Amino acid sequence: MCNTASPVLPQPGDCAAAPVIGTAWTPTATKVALLGSGELGKEITIALSRLGVEVTAVDRYDGAPAQQVAHNALTVNMADPAELLAAVRSAGAQLVVPEIEAIATEVLAELEAEGVRVVPTAKAVRLTMDREGIRRLAAEELGLATSPYIFATSLEGLRAGAEQVGFPCVVKPVMSSSGHGQSVARSAADLEDCWRYACEEGRVDRGKVIVEGFINFDTEITLLTVRHRDPVTGQTVTSFCEPIGHRQVEGDYVESWQPQVLPEVALRRAQEVAGQITEALGGWGLFGVELFICGEDVLFSEVSPRPHDTGLVTLASQRFSEFELHARAVLGLPLDTSLVSPGASAVVKSPVETGDVAGVCFSGLEVALADPQVDLRLFGKPTAHVGRRLGVVVASAEDVATAREKARAAVSAVSVTV
Repeated sequence: MCNTASPVLPQPGDCAAAPVIGTAWTPTATKVALLGSGELGKEITIALSRLGVEVTAVDRYDGAPAQQVAHNALTVNMADPAELLAAVRSAGAQLVVPEIEAIATEVLAELEAEGVRVVPTAKAVRLTMDREGIRRLAAEELGLATSPYIFATSLEGLRAGAEQVGFPCVVKPVMSSSGHGQSVARSAADLEDCWRYACEEGRVDRGKVIVEGFINFDTEITLLTVRHRDPVTGQTVTSFCEPIGHRQVEGDYVESWQPQVLPEVALRRAQEVAGQITEALGGWGLFGVELFICGEDVLFSEVSPRPHDTGLVTLASQRFSEFELHARAVLGLPLDTSLVSPGASAVVKSPVETGDVAGVCFSGLEVALADPQVDLRLFGKPTAHVGRRLGVVVASAEDVATAREKARAAVSAVSVTV
């Protein structure tokens, strides 16, 4: 047994402690409860497991991707405070790592008060789980530039807000991800459908939406931002990955690439904005900060206090992927955000004709993987429905344009059948 009474994980603000990690499935285990077990959670689980951490993957359904590779798995209603609290306690977790928005955040504050560390903090998870909390923090407290916006709690309020921000405008549920419930209203005639879609397709129907003025941006980026422990001083420092460009269809990411080249002034401003918002949220971990770049101006869009779907490209482009960076940051370990090669990612989606079915099959993989600079992740989602994200191709190359071509070609070679 290790010399310490139990494994030690340094806390943000604790300059003296150095990490001591135990062994999974033993009395010394360093235990993490992962809340949400999708494809991003699967990669987080793998990264934590490689560093010796015991992971309990929690989700609302059995057989979620991260549950397939975790040490332990629990299936509960994470929106139910009692169920979620019981799950975390049964896991014996010293760290709670949320991977999705739709969880009972009041439980996280209770756990934090008991000495369980929530990543990055309970406050950060609460503020970022809905668009209202994070937008008010960014625009109204920190004074960051954003698109014009109004929150609405009724169709009539949406109509008034749309008139105020102007057409076209974007309507989103206050709680959603990956484009769920998001639509564009090009005129007042579209608003009723937008309201209905937001209420039906959001993660949770809260009867509230945000309506945003449409931004004619040059580039939309994700700036992966890491708050972590400096191994020399023990102080919290902030590091940035190279900007990630991405393309969305109906609000959902379909491809990304790194690096996205920006004007020097815009890059500096982007890092300043990302630094401000993540410092306000606190804690250690990786954040996906979404920004609009308009010439040399930078507008804040959203932030996720966890790895970001567009950051899947880092599996091919960086020394440490965003998942490895997140794992190292939360454990207080040294890390490196270096880019090693231009890269790109492209999503494998369930075909249009697929209904809600179990047990999909993939073919054409030998063609997709014929190029040695191409790799593939199949997420292992137990069921598929129209447009569901089932896998991702990542590619590296001497330049971004070539990497994108490689990723697209590989995705086109993959066939999904039911």
